[in-house]
Amino acid sequence: MTGNDTAGLMDEAFFTPGSSSFAEFLAAHRPRLLPTASPLPPGTSAAEGSFPHGTTVLALTYGEGVLLAGDRRATMGNLIAQRDLEKVHPADDHTAVAFAGTVGLALDMVRLYQVELAHFEKIEGIPMTLGAKATRLATMIRQNLAQAMQGLAVVPLLAGYDLGAPTGEGGRIFAYDAAGGLYEKREFHAEGSGSPYARGALKKLYRPGLTRREAALAALHALYDAADDDSATGGPDLNRRIFPILSFITEDGYERLPEAETEELSREMVRQRDGRPDGPHVAP
Repeated sequence: MTGNDTAGLMDEAFFTPGSSSFAEFLAAHRPRLLPTASPLPPGTSAAEGSFPHGTTVLALTYGEGVLLAGDRRATMGNLIAQRDLEKVHPADDHTAVAFAGTVGLALDMVRLYQVELAHFEKIEGIPMTLGAKATRLATMIRQNLAQAMQGLAVVPLLAGYDLGAPTGEGGRIFAYDAAGGLYEKREFHAEGSGSPYARGALKKLYRPGLTRREAALAALHALYDAADDDSATGGPDLNRRIFPILSFITEDGYERLPEAETEELSREMVRQRDGRPDGPHVAP
């Protein structure tokens, strides 16, 4: 409902022609429902460690498409706020988004983005192109700039399969800065506090044409290296059976790797680390 909720009837805003953007519709009729509506008074900043933050997420292309992965830890300063946070979410059939940053705002932004893509397709009758999806998310992040300046930044990572790309080149990765700057990344990328260590691991492990299993193990090794050097990133928790999220996007669509397979791969990766604690060596 956007106006008077009398008798449960929709008001005229629902029948007035407008753009295909659901976010613009909310901004015009219910701006307080947008995640970019700051919970803090103007001129104030969030105290460090006062809100849960998600940390390391990464993406890499492989032979069939693109993989998007994330650890499960959220922190508040030096405290672990959550051990099983979901940081990777499908946006539509061929696109997924992961996030680092303020958890509450990020989850609201992801939900709004999912509705934004579905709303566009219903209004226009066709899905957005992958490039347009990336640009639309950049616009939403830019609208969050005021909150980012107050210490409530959200930094997503977008991955998708471009159905119009040549065979073998469909997997694409898009990164953002807190001001909404959009950057397409080749081969792999990582965001969050553990991202320098994850990117360092992927520099060693990545090669074009990885199989699905090889890509999954490379992502797990990268997250393990991030957790090894960054206390805000959580590695696989074998005792609690909490493992990273691994999602694949191919021509056939989005698929989250089942928990049993993720556990099997995580345990294999940990066994490999028994012999080489610092991870796989680069082949000569």
